[in-house]
Amino acid sequence: MKKAVIVVLVAFGVFWLVTDPHGLAKSARKAGDSGASVTADVFDSVITFVRDLQ
Repeated sequence: MKKAVIVVLVAFGVFWLVTDPHGLAKSARKAGDSGASVTADVFDSVITFVRDLQ
């Protein structure tokens, strides 16, 4: 079952890459930016928490 899901996701990614490479690039960039933003927010929160402990 897991292999079938992976194959379907890869096939979808290849189809998307072939049919709309610009859209795929924009989506990947947006996802990366969101991930970076979340990571920065988490570290900022941890730093604030540690500073408040002192």
